[in-house]
Amino acid sequence: MDRDSGPRVRVPEQRAPSIPVTPDALRFTVLGPVRAWRGPELLSSGSPQQRALLAALLLREGRTATAGELIDAFWGEDPPSQALATIRTYASRLRKILGQDTLVSESGGYAIRTDRAALDLTLAQDLAAEAEKARAAGDRCQARTLINKVLGLWDGEALASVPGPYADNQRTRLEEWRLQLTETRLDLDLEVGCHAEAVSELTALTAAHPLRERLRELLMVALYRSGRQAEALAVYADTRRLLAEELGVDPRPELAQLQQRILRADEELARPADEPTPAPAPLRPAQLPATVPDFTGRSAFVSELGSRLATAEGSVMAVSAVAGIGGVGKTTLAVHVAHQARRHFPDGQLYVDLQGAGARVAEPETVLGSFLRALGTADSAIPDTLDERAALYRSTLDGRRILILLDNAHDAAQIRPLLPGTPGCAALVTSRVRMVDLAGAHLVDLDVMSPEEALQLFTRIVGAERVGAERVGAEREAALDVVAACGFLPLAIRIAASRLAARRTWTVSVLAAKLADERRRLDELQAGDLAVKATFELGYGQLEPAQARAFRLLGLADGPDISLAAAAALLNLHPHVAEDLLEALVDTSLVESAAPGRYRYHDLVRLYARACAERDEQSPVERELALSRLLDFYLATAAGVYALERPGDRLADHREPTQYSGLTFADRHTAQDWLYTEANSLLACVRQASGAGGVRRAVDLLWATKDLAESGANSKQYEAAAITMRDLARSSDDARAEGRALITLTNARLVAGRFDQAERDAQRAMRLARAVGDPLPSCWAPNDLGIIALYQNRHAEGEAYLEQAITNFRADGNRPGEASALCNLSRIHLAMGNTTSAVALAQQGIDIYDELGHALRGANGRYALGLALTQSGRLADATEQLHEALAVFRDSRQRLWEGMATFRLAEVDLAAGLPAQAATKAEQALAVLRGIGGEWRRGNVLTVLGQALNDIGQPGRAQVCWREALDIYETLGSAEVEAVRKLLAPTLPA
Repeated sequence: MDRDSGPRVRVPEQRAPSIPVTPDALRFTVLGPVRAWRGPELLSSGSPQQRALLAALLLREGRTATAGELIDAFWGEDPPSQALATIRTYASRLRKILGQDTLVSESGGYAIRTDRAALDLTLAQDLAAEAEKARAAGDRCQARTLINKVLGLWDGEALASVPGPYADNQRTRLEEWRLQLTETRLDLDLEVGCHAEAVSELTALTAAHPLRERLRELLMVALYRSGRQAEALAVYADTRRLLAEELGVDPRPELAQLQQRILRADEELARPADEPTPAPAPLRPAQLPATVPDFTGRSAFVSELGSRLATAEGSVMAVSAVAGIGGVGKTTLAVHVAHQARRHFPDGQLYVDLQGAGARVAEPETVLGSFLRALGTADSAIPDTLDERAALYRSTLDGRRILILLDNAHDAAQIRPLLPGTPGCAALVTSRVRMVDLAGAHLVDLDVMSPEEALQLFTRIVGAERVGAERVGAEREAALDVVAACGFLPLAIRIAASRLAARRTWTVSVLAAKLADERRRLDELQAGDLAVKATFELGYGQLEPAQARAFRLLGLADGPDISLAAAAALLNLHPHVAEDLLEALVDTSLVESAAPGRYRYHDLVRLYARACAERDEQSPVERELALSRLLDFYLATAAGVYALERPGDRLADHREPTQYSGLTFADRHTAQDWLYTEANSLLACVRQASGAGGVRRAVDLLWATKDLAESGANSKQYEAAAITMRDLARSSDDARAEGRALITLTNARLVAGRFDQAERDAQRAMRLARAVGDPLPSCWAPNDLGIIALYQNRHAEGEAYLEQAITNFRADGNRPGEASALCNLSRIHLAMGNTTSAVALAQQGIDIYDELGHALRGANGRYALGLALTQSGRLADATEQLHEALAVFRDSRQRLWEGMATFRLAEVDLAAGLPAQAATKAEQALAVLRGIGGEWRRGNVLTVLGQALNDIGQPGRAQVCWREALDIYETLGSAEVEAVRKLLAPTLPA
């Protein structure tokens, strides 16, 4: 056992490699097996003793090793009589392999002459030296990257299988250096916010090196920053006990001081101490939208805002809020000013459209999650609550100089959690409302352009240099009439000028006459909105009939954006025709191109488009048909994705028919990409459905997209949509739709671990299905009830439900459903102690899945088989099945099942007597399951983690895990309470 109480081994600074390695050059490795290559060819390095000579010379880094030194390296104090001859023989053989210019004889010894970059050790030393420089300069991101490269050069144990006392000593030295590099990299991991990921690796390392206090210290910090304060303190208690038992000493002062800081809940411990700059994120965000090339005027505002932002470098945190009506150019001004101010914010710029004028404003919690990811925070390190995210966000920004552009804010309450909290950063806010209740903000009211600025903008867009200055200059009065008709609003001017620029046969006078005639329609509008709606009316009134229809109907869809294929369905047009219309709308600035093949409305423009649809469509039937076609498209496409994932499933036969066809996909990965890309728009379409036919199709669309609930990324939105459809079906007295909606809701609540709610939903779904004779919930409700009964330890009841489900699936000819129920029944038998039948039932399910070509559901079957094999003692077979399942779950983006499969592998390792590996996998499972799976599953993982920690000599931390699990089970009223009480029995009060 080791204790890092002595001085650290430091690698001397070396120059960086400067000579490139040619394709046929020699390369050598000692950070693993001792090997030599010439280009891609692996050379024979001979016997272990011959490799020992090669290693000894390589480790001299070009310096000559005398024969006496080599003899000592090989044999120590007891060399054989022919030692010198043996050395010469090995050297001769190596020279034939490497060449005379590489292995040279001089001064009674030998040396290897090669480039520094040709040896993995010297390359590692150079990279490590660069990492030290980067860290000293405050660039932790680069330092972390370089150290990871260094560690990646190791290929197992250094100098593997090389004999001799010299090799033994060097192996120990290199392993110590590797550990120090690992500690440095883990320290950097903590500084850049990757504490949750670091816990699993540190748990394994402390098990392998139990007396290495630096690792214990890092583990305490990682646990503390992950919100696991009690476990962090338990690590100290375990360390103190172990050091006393093994060495008769106390922990070093640094560890004791860390314990005291944790006891005090020291807020400074949440970020690096005594560093010149905070941990830089792996990514430096540069999210500002592009500024317009024809930005015009606003010079006073540009100067005022620019000066204000520049003060962020000093002693205050600058917040400027730009207010004005829609179309007045708030965003354009803010983006232009932000780009000019970039030099003051070298650590990056963040941007978000807060959708403040829309029906669904952006949630601060969601925005903070996006910002934290952009700043380099791992998903697993992002807290769940708004307050925790805001605190981590402010901590991440502390000491950095970042500009945050908060565009289109709804009100001050929305943006307060998004504001930085320290000097050096600045926030620039745009909104339709004045932020009078935003303390400390510099308020700017943006009015319309002056006539001169408006005319200048109009001229720039029309392109006087292209068409001749006389096109505008000769008709100056008409141009002034145009910009006046636009209310001097930049957006209106841009739309009008773009139309003119695209129509060479028009004169400015023609455009002015059209605008003058159309403005009379707006006399009923309120003054505050007059100019905004007039702006949109200008563009809309100049659209061709087909373009105007597309503009009106596309605005009906609720999603954040829409794909070309979905838009074509909504418009009932061929995709090529729809694309031409959409691109024309983009050209008029009425629609934005969010990405290739995707389109979106500005929120105010969407409202205007809907008003046009209500006003200009001859009948509401056309609006209803458009949304119906969109729902058809999503349902038909999602059903195809579902069928690819579940060949043979009967949903295709029992779902509502669609009049509009959907997309088809060549493989499941492309299908999954579509599903997750369209998730938000698709769920918005579900919530928008109405009418008997619409509700039924929307419910079937939810059914076809069950994978969204299990992914973790869309679980909450999916559940909200399921609740909406359940309520709508119930109010419509549609028992069939309600029954199916309840099954989708059951699935969402099973994922969330809310089993009581899930059981109520499934019971009602089963009653409704029997009443109306709907085979889908008739099969799946008892299947779900069987799973719930399994989780709640009602095994006989669960067995009855699942046998009923198997009967119903077989009657319906639903073989994948039958396989699912068989695998679930396997788990019931396993819980009842019938391991033989459990293995057989799981294998039956897998056979069906494999016959039908089910990849994802086949992984669920292998998961069940892995559990049964574990309990039957066939641990190697269990590991194989669970690893196969885990690979598919990861590939299919199923976070819930990825976490659960990792947890089950921890159980296998624990049963196999590998507690350190079990602890690592349990920690990984906790990280993956963060925010998904519910508290009951978390309790299960904590219980196993505690057992593993106890077995690797960390009983204090184990008890913390068990106590947390006990609290969870007691709160839920779970049967696992007694088992955990037994684990805690020595410490619980009588």
